[in-house]
Formats: sequence, structure tokens, C-alpha cells
Amino acid sequence: MAVQSWIDILKSSKKTALIHDGKRKIHYLFTDGKEMAEEYDLKTDELIVRKWRHKSTLGVQGSWQVEVGEPLVSAAVSLDSDVIKESCCNPVLMRKDTKNSFQWRIRNLPYPKDVFSVSAEPSERCITIKTSNKKYYKKFGVPDLDRSQLSLDSSSLSFTHANNTLIVSYKKPKEILTLEQELLKELKKMKGNTEGDVDCKTQ
Repeated sequence: MAVQSWIDILKSSKKTALIHDGKRKIHYLFTDGKEMAEEYDLKTDELIVRKWRHKSTLGVQGSWQVEVGEPLVSAAVSLDSDVIKESCCNPVLMRKDTKNSFQWRIRNLPYPKDVFSVSAEPSERCITIKTSNKKYYKKFGVPDLDRSQLSLDSSSLSFTHANNTLIVSYKKPKEILTLEQELLKELKKMKGNTEGDVDCKTQ
């Protein structure tokens, strides 16, 4: 059976729209029970947040997993609590895309740029970051390329370093740009309720 394209899956999902705080918020419910939530800036149409939620094999609703945007901070852990938590000095990876690139930012990496090596691993479908001083090593995938069954291209990868932050960019393939434009047209057709409305319109 032919694999259903990602854009078709998005279009066939049950979608709910909400306009709130300068953002277009979209909730997707897929036929397999997975949920995806996205937030777009109303002025620039840029994606700010994308997160996923899956049900366990027992049908229990899992917690949200952030794909794009700031990592979720547990509300149960306050700044003055005695709970053991990760040091704020540890490297923090977050994804923040631009119009034309997927972009990852790793904060708290106080090393010069020439220490870093960033490479695409097409066979493993991931990007690898490592340092010559062996202080940092990270591998991560690009879910957007996986969903659209596109291969990694080393020539699309670049990186820079400033203010203790490593910024890794991957130029979006034309297929992804076309898909995003097509999806955005669909989302703009939806009648999103404004702040304070509870009964959201679904499509």
C-alpha cells in the first residue's frame, strides 16, 4: 500500500483553531489517536511551537513532547523548591525554525567555534554535533524530513557560534517549503475563535 503523504494526513486530521495572544493555535487529532499542537505568529506566520502527545498501549494519555519551541518546564518544580533538578548551566537544545531553515540552538556551550564539528549522517537520518575537546556530543533527527521521506543533504547544513550558543541551521528543501505554504493556506481558511471563546470550531 502506498504511504499516505504527510500533507494528506494533515488535511484529513480533525483540526481545532484558536486565535490567542497574537498567535494562531492549531490542535490536530489524527486517526491513530496521536495529537499535535502548533502555534504560529499571526504577523509573520512563523511556527513558534510544535508539540506531540501519544497514548500508551493501555490508552493512557502521555505528556506533551516538544518538537519546536522552548522545552516544557514542569509546573511542579518552582525556583525555590528543594527538588533535585538539572543544572541551569548544562547545555540546552531547543529548535526554533526560520522561514527558510530548520534551526537548533544549544545554549551554555562556552567553547570557540573551531572546537565544534557538525555533520549530517544520511544513513542514520540524523545530525551529529561533537567537540574536539570531547565536552559535548549530540545526535538528533529531523522529523520533518522523516515524515516527508526526504533524505538529509550535507550541503544544506551550516552552523555558527555566538554568546555561548551554537546555532545549527538546515536549509529547508523546496518540498518542505511547498508543503508549509500549502498547509498555511489551509489553516488560514479555518475560522479560529478569539481569546475567551471556549467552543472552538473544528474542521
